[in-house]
Amino acid sequence: MKRLILALLAAAALGAGGGLPAQFTATEQAAYDEGEDFLRTARIVGEERLTGRMAVTQPWVLTLEKDGVRQKAVWKDVLGERVAGFKETWKGEIAAYRLSRALGLHMVPPTVEREFRGRRGSCQLWVAAWNNLETIMKAKLVPPVSKATSFARALCLQRAFDNLIYNIDRHQRNYLVTEDWRIVLIDHSRSFGTARKLIYDEKYREGPNFIMASLPRGFVEALRSLTEESLRSAVGEYLSGGEVAAVMARRDLIVAWLDKRIAAIGEVKVLY
Repeated sequence: MKRLILALLAAAALGAGGGLPAQFTATEQAAYDEGEDFLRTARIVGEERLTGRMAVTQPWVLTLEKDGVRQKAVWKDVLGERVAGFKETWKGEIAAYRLSRALGLHMVPPTVEREFRGRRGSCQLWVAAWNNLETIMKAKLVPPVSKATSFARALCLQRAFDNLIYNIDRHQRNYLVTEDWRIVLIDHSRSFGTARKLIYDEKYREGPNFIMASLPRGFVEALRSLTEESLRSAVGEYLSGGEVAAVMARRDLIVAWLDKRIAAIGEVKVLY
């Protein structure tokens, strides 16, 4: 049970935070189920509510303890409420984790349903990252040459994933960045709207660099093979029928966009 949690704690001890790697190792992936069990069953030994402009859904930070392991988690129960003009749902947090895992991205921290104070909600492992994209941009930091390609590719994966789940809330604080320049994606309570369009394409408001420029073949193959049945199997009850249909419609748009790009510039420049 301890493998994933201990890996997180070890990473967090790397200087100024460390954090959870965006694409988990095979060992960490093998420990997903045990990590989920920890989130569901560990004893709550501390609780603190986050408030203010940076925490519009007012989530709780829970301190969990089991078998000598202590780790923080973020718990949300917002559901269908209009927060800052947006519809929010804790179910999106769980669906995003499950879909990230099912498609082989492994960029979203383990997230499960857990009851707290008599209410259902999402419970996600807390990630103590080295930085987030906002602080990196303000400090004008750039990845070392050895990490530049992998960091750029991780950003392309984020954009493809956010297109699929229609995440309209990927502000720079929701990109957590580890010391080795990996990206962890958090905060998906505004995802899975029913819009049947892409966010990140050539028309994106911040310019044509915010596209799915190149993607791993394995991920694209997983997208192509995704069916409504396999999607429902992955996300369970956490998406409605309309939300599932919208994901599939956006999948079709992503695949068509990629096929067009491949035809224009060649597969070798799009898939790796």
